[in-house]
Amino acid sequence: MRRALTHAACLVLLASGLDSPPVASPAASVQVSRAEGAREAVSLTVYNSNLGLVRETRTVSLAAGLNEVRYMDVAAQINPRTVHIASVPAPGRLTVREQNYEYDLISPEKLMERFLGRNVRLIFGEGTPQGSREVQAKLVSTNGGLVYDIDGAIHVNPPARVVLPEIPGGLISVPTLVWLLDAASAGAQKVETSYLTGGLSWSADYVGVVDDGDARADLTGWVTLENSSGASFQDATLKLVAGEVHRAPQPRMMVQSMEADMVGKREFAEESFFEYHLYTLERPATVKDRQTKQIQLLEAAEVPVKKTYLLAGEPVYYQTQVGQVGTNMKVAVELQLTNSEANHLGMPLPAGTVRLYKKDASGSLQFVGEDHIEHTPKDETVRLKVGEAFDVVADRVQTDFRAVSAGRYDAEVAFRITVRNHKKEDVVVTVREPVAGDWKVLSSTHPPKKVSAGTLEFSVPVPRDGESVLEYRVAVDSGR
Repeated sequence: MRRALTHAACLVLLASGLDSPPVASPAASVQVSRAEGAREAVSLTVYNSNLGLVRETRTVSLAAGLNEVRYMDVAAQINPRTVHIASVPAPGRLTVREQNYEYDLISPEKLMERFLGRNVRLIFGEGTPQGSREVQAKLVSTNGGLVYDIDGAIHVNPPARVVLPEIPGGLISVPTLVWLLDAASAGAQKVETSYLTGGLSWSADYVGVVDDGDARADLTGWVTLENSSGASFQDATLKLVAGEVHRAPQPRMMVQSMEADMVGKREFAEESFFEYHLYTLERPATVKDRQTKQIQLLEAAEVPVKKTYLLAGEPVYYQTQVGQVGTNMKVAVELQLTNSEANHLGMPLPAGTVRLYKKDASGSLQFVGEDHIEHTPKDETVRLKVGEAFDVVADRVQTDFRAVSAGRYDAEVAFRITVRNHKKEDVVVTVREPVAGDWKVLSSTHPPKKVSAGTLEFSVPVPRDGESVLEYRVAVDSGR
């Protein structure tokens, strides 16, 4: 191999305000400052799990042979192990011999540490009637403060502005990838770079407005995209992946506070992708660093919904004598909808929070409850717990618990459940009983339904301003 390394091309993409003009040297080393359009194309794929895939294209001028390329404007939370670079027109023309990730960024603390033992300028008295004066001082310590030697006397944290002669080597203004590239021929080459970065995530939020009869709802879905990666992405092709992507253990990364950017209407196209679902924004989007962006995912009007009332029991009721279980027990309220095309939906719904509203008598929207949904394929049922009914309550009494000695069951348990309805309309309350172990219903006032091996349900109609009583007896293997 050649011992002499010719720095034939050096692509420097500096942050705004730090640009410098191209510099050429006799050794044909080239430094290119940042220019508009230097990042020719960028694509951003964001996952649910604080992860983003960045793909971008830039044109780099290279000489034949070895080139050092300094590639800036990358995300601060980049995982350098995931970086891939290739020549777009001819991948075989470009070989990566070495890659370094430099992230020793300029800061006041690091600058002062680099000047330990060196002379700096201190300016005293700025803005005072006496005027300013400048002295030479030797920095002797930065441990817990700044200590200077001025004319043989030691000064600790003097009230002065520090002026340094230069930026010491090794410090950089932005995180930088430094490549050693071997080009088969000289000239401009279009290169595509991709890498994974932390600090990017998205979630879904839904807003539902329920009609007066609680039978239909207008549903709007929003994507909330958060970027704390340390980089901004101008006019990016934006894709979102919904699903549980398996990853090796990663360090936890902080998500900082953001600012909002609202967008107006449904914007995403959806497709199946591997075992996940991919949502592609059908226009370029600018995703700024330290920003929260909201984009509409879906909009569906008059989605049929079904309101249900649920009174749920506990497994312990069937294992021991409990007597009076409770009075004025709360009855949960749920809304159910089917994610189907017939119901004006049918699009795979990413996991998120559904917030429900309803108009009051004056026409003002009021918040009535919220619930979280998991990733929901099309044609599946969505169940939302809205809250607890104010006007529907229940009493539960264990009327009997006795041991039996013969047969497969060792106990018989009997209950009386009184449900009172103070509403102006009839309701049907589902009583759901989690019966553990082996069991069978011996008698009941309402038809029993064995939903699963451990779940017994009754549908109890309750008239308006009235009450209904459910009584049943069940034989159980109590596990005693």
